[in-house]
Amino acid sequence: MKDAWADVEKAETQPLTALFKSEPGRLARLGIEEAGIRFDFSKTHLSDGLLSAFERLAEQRDLAGARDALFSGKQVNVTEGRAAEHSAERGQGAPESVARARGFHARMRALIDAIEAEAFGPIRHILHIGIGGSALGPDFLIDALGRDSDRYETAVVSNVDGAALEEAIGRFDPMTTLLVIASKTFTTSETMLNAQSALLWMEQGGVADPYGRVIALTASPDQAIEFGIDETRILPFAETVGGRYSLWSSIGFPVALALGWQAFEELLEGAATMDRHFRLAPLTDNAPVLAAFVDRYYANIRAAQTRAVFAYDERLRLLPSYLQQLEMESNGKSVTVDGEPVGRATSPIVWGGVGTDAQHAVFQLLHQGTHLVPVEFIAAIEPEHDLAFDHHRQLLINCFAQGAALMAGKEADDPARSYPGDRPSTTILLDRVDPATLGALIAFYEHRVFVNAVLLGINPFDQFGVELGKQIAKAIDGDDGFDFDPSTKALIERALGAAN
Repeated sequence: MKDAWADVEKAETQPLTALFKSEPGRLARLGIEEAGIRFDFSKTHLSDGLLSAFERLAEQRDLAGARDALFSGKQVNVTEGRAAEHSAERGQGAPESVARARGFHARMRALIDAIEAEAFGPIRHILHIGIGGSALGPDFLIDALGRDSDRYETAVVSNVDGAALEEAIGRFDPMTTLLVIASKTFTTSETMLNAQSALLWMEQGGVADPYGRVIALTASPDQAIEFGIDETRILPFAETVGGRYSLWSSIGFPVALALGWQAFEELLEGAATMDRHFRLAPLTDNAPVLAAFVDRYYANIRAAQTRAVFAYDERLRLLPSYLQQLEMESNGKSVTVDGEPVGRATSPIVWGGVGTDAQHAVFQLLHQGTHLVPVEFIAAIEPEHDLAFDHHRQLLINCFAQGAALMAGKEADDPARSYPGDRPSTTILLDRVDPATLGALIAFYEHRVFVNAVLLGINPFDQFGVELGKQIAKAIDGDDGFDFDPSTKALIERALGAAN
């Protein structure tokens, strides 16, 4: 069978300004409204020919079948021999998996009710300790949605650098702090070390039973029990929910506690709305699918090695960091599900920041540099603040102007003042920043990752690449005679020799 990638590679396109002239219905065809979000892909080089070629590729790769397998709880994580059931956490999956998730959510709700009723004493502070997927999602959502909340002061600590934990506990009173330990395996070294230090801080601060003030979020309850946590304070989640896809599970406990249970339910329902869109919409009217087509075009046809994400909203400042793990840990692979070399670029390097700050830092390269960098602009129509001057209007003006300038460019007699233009961007415009809309946005990115993986033939649900460095770190810590290179030996001697 002819590889449909060949059709993608030879499909014709035009400069962006020419595409708008030659395709009168372009804006409507490449604009999608779903779940309070406007996705505008019209400033990308997707042409009618490219869309048709990508549709043939999706059909050849059986995207529809892979999507059905994902939602039906089949074994899509082939290297680890299990399903990927994060969608079941929001009610979209195999009936038995959905029922299990609802049972875990009910247990979480009951524990939150007990905390709010001061069964643990007068709790005022939440110290959430995790790393990777056990921290990035809760940190992003609480920062985005909890700024005006007076429920609990919350800190998310992930870095094993003691300065991070010290800064957090320096703001808290141990007598009114609830410690939340999040780890899928409950063996993550950074998390367990931070947890031990936090428990010692509570003990030294006068807490008679520090372990009685701990909530464990894990897919390995037995490990949490062995650590010393009572079974009644363990909130489990399914082994089939991957870490970077887990904020919908009990990993979302600090979100539900900091924002309230209703907000957590709205988050789940927003994600479920995007799930339904991904499952039911035709490919060329499907936001995650079109986004993946854009990703594949620039990575595989135009050799773009990075993608930049800029949040034109202070509340979304942690979104680029969240997406870095979701996308690069999922699709940063070099072999197919069959163990063969992929033979083409996989995940781009995802980077970004806050919009107007970035304009004065990195946009010089985007407009006039030698790298092709597809840009993603994310903004919200409704502001959060009530300042008298037109801050939000200026924010949105800047966002829209950058996309227009990247596409149009500008010629000048002075080459240093010329802008080549024809530089692509996608704009994602939220009606507002609220739990439902952010739930839909995050689910959009999850499904986009999945579509990219299917088109490439890779597994987005394992992450073996993070293990080697950890193994070598244990070898250094254990001084087990591992034969390190001369540079590493010198660094160990210089920095750790005295301590050893």
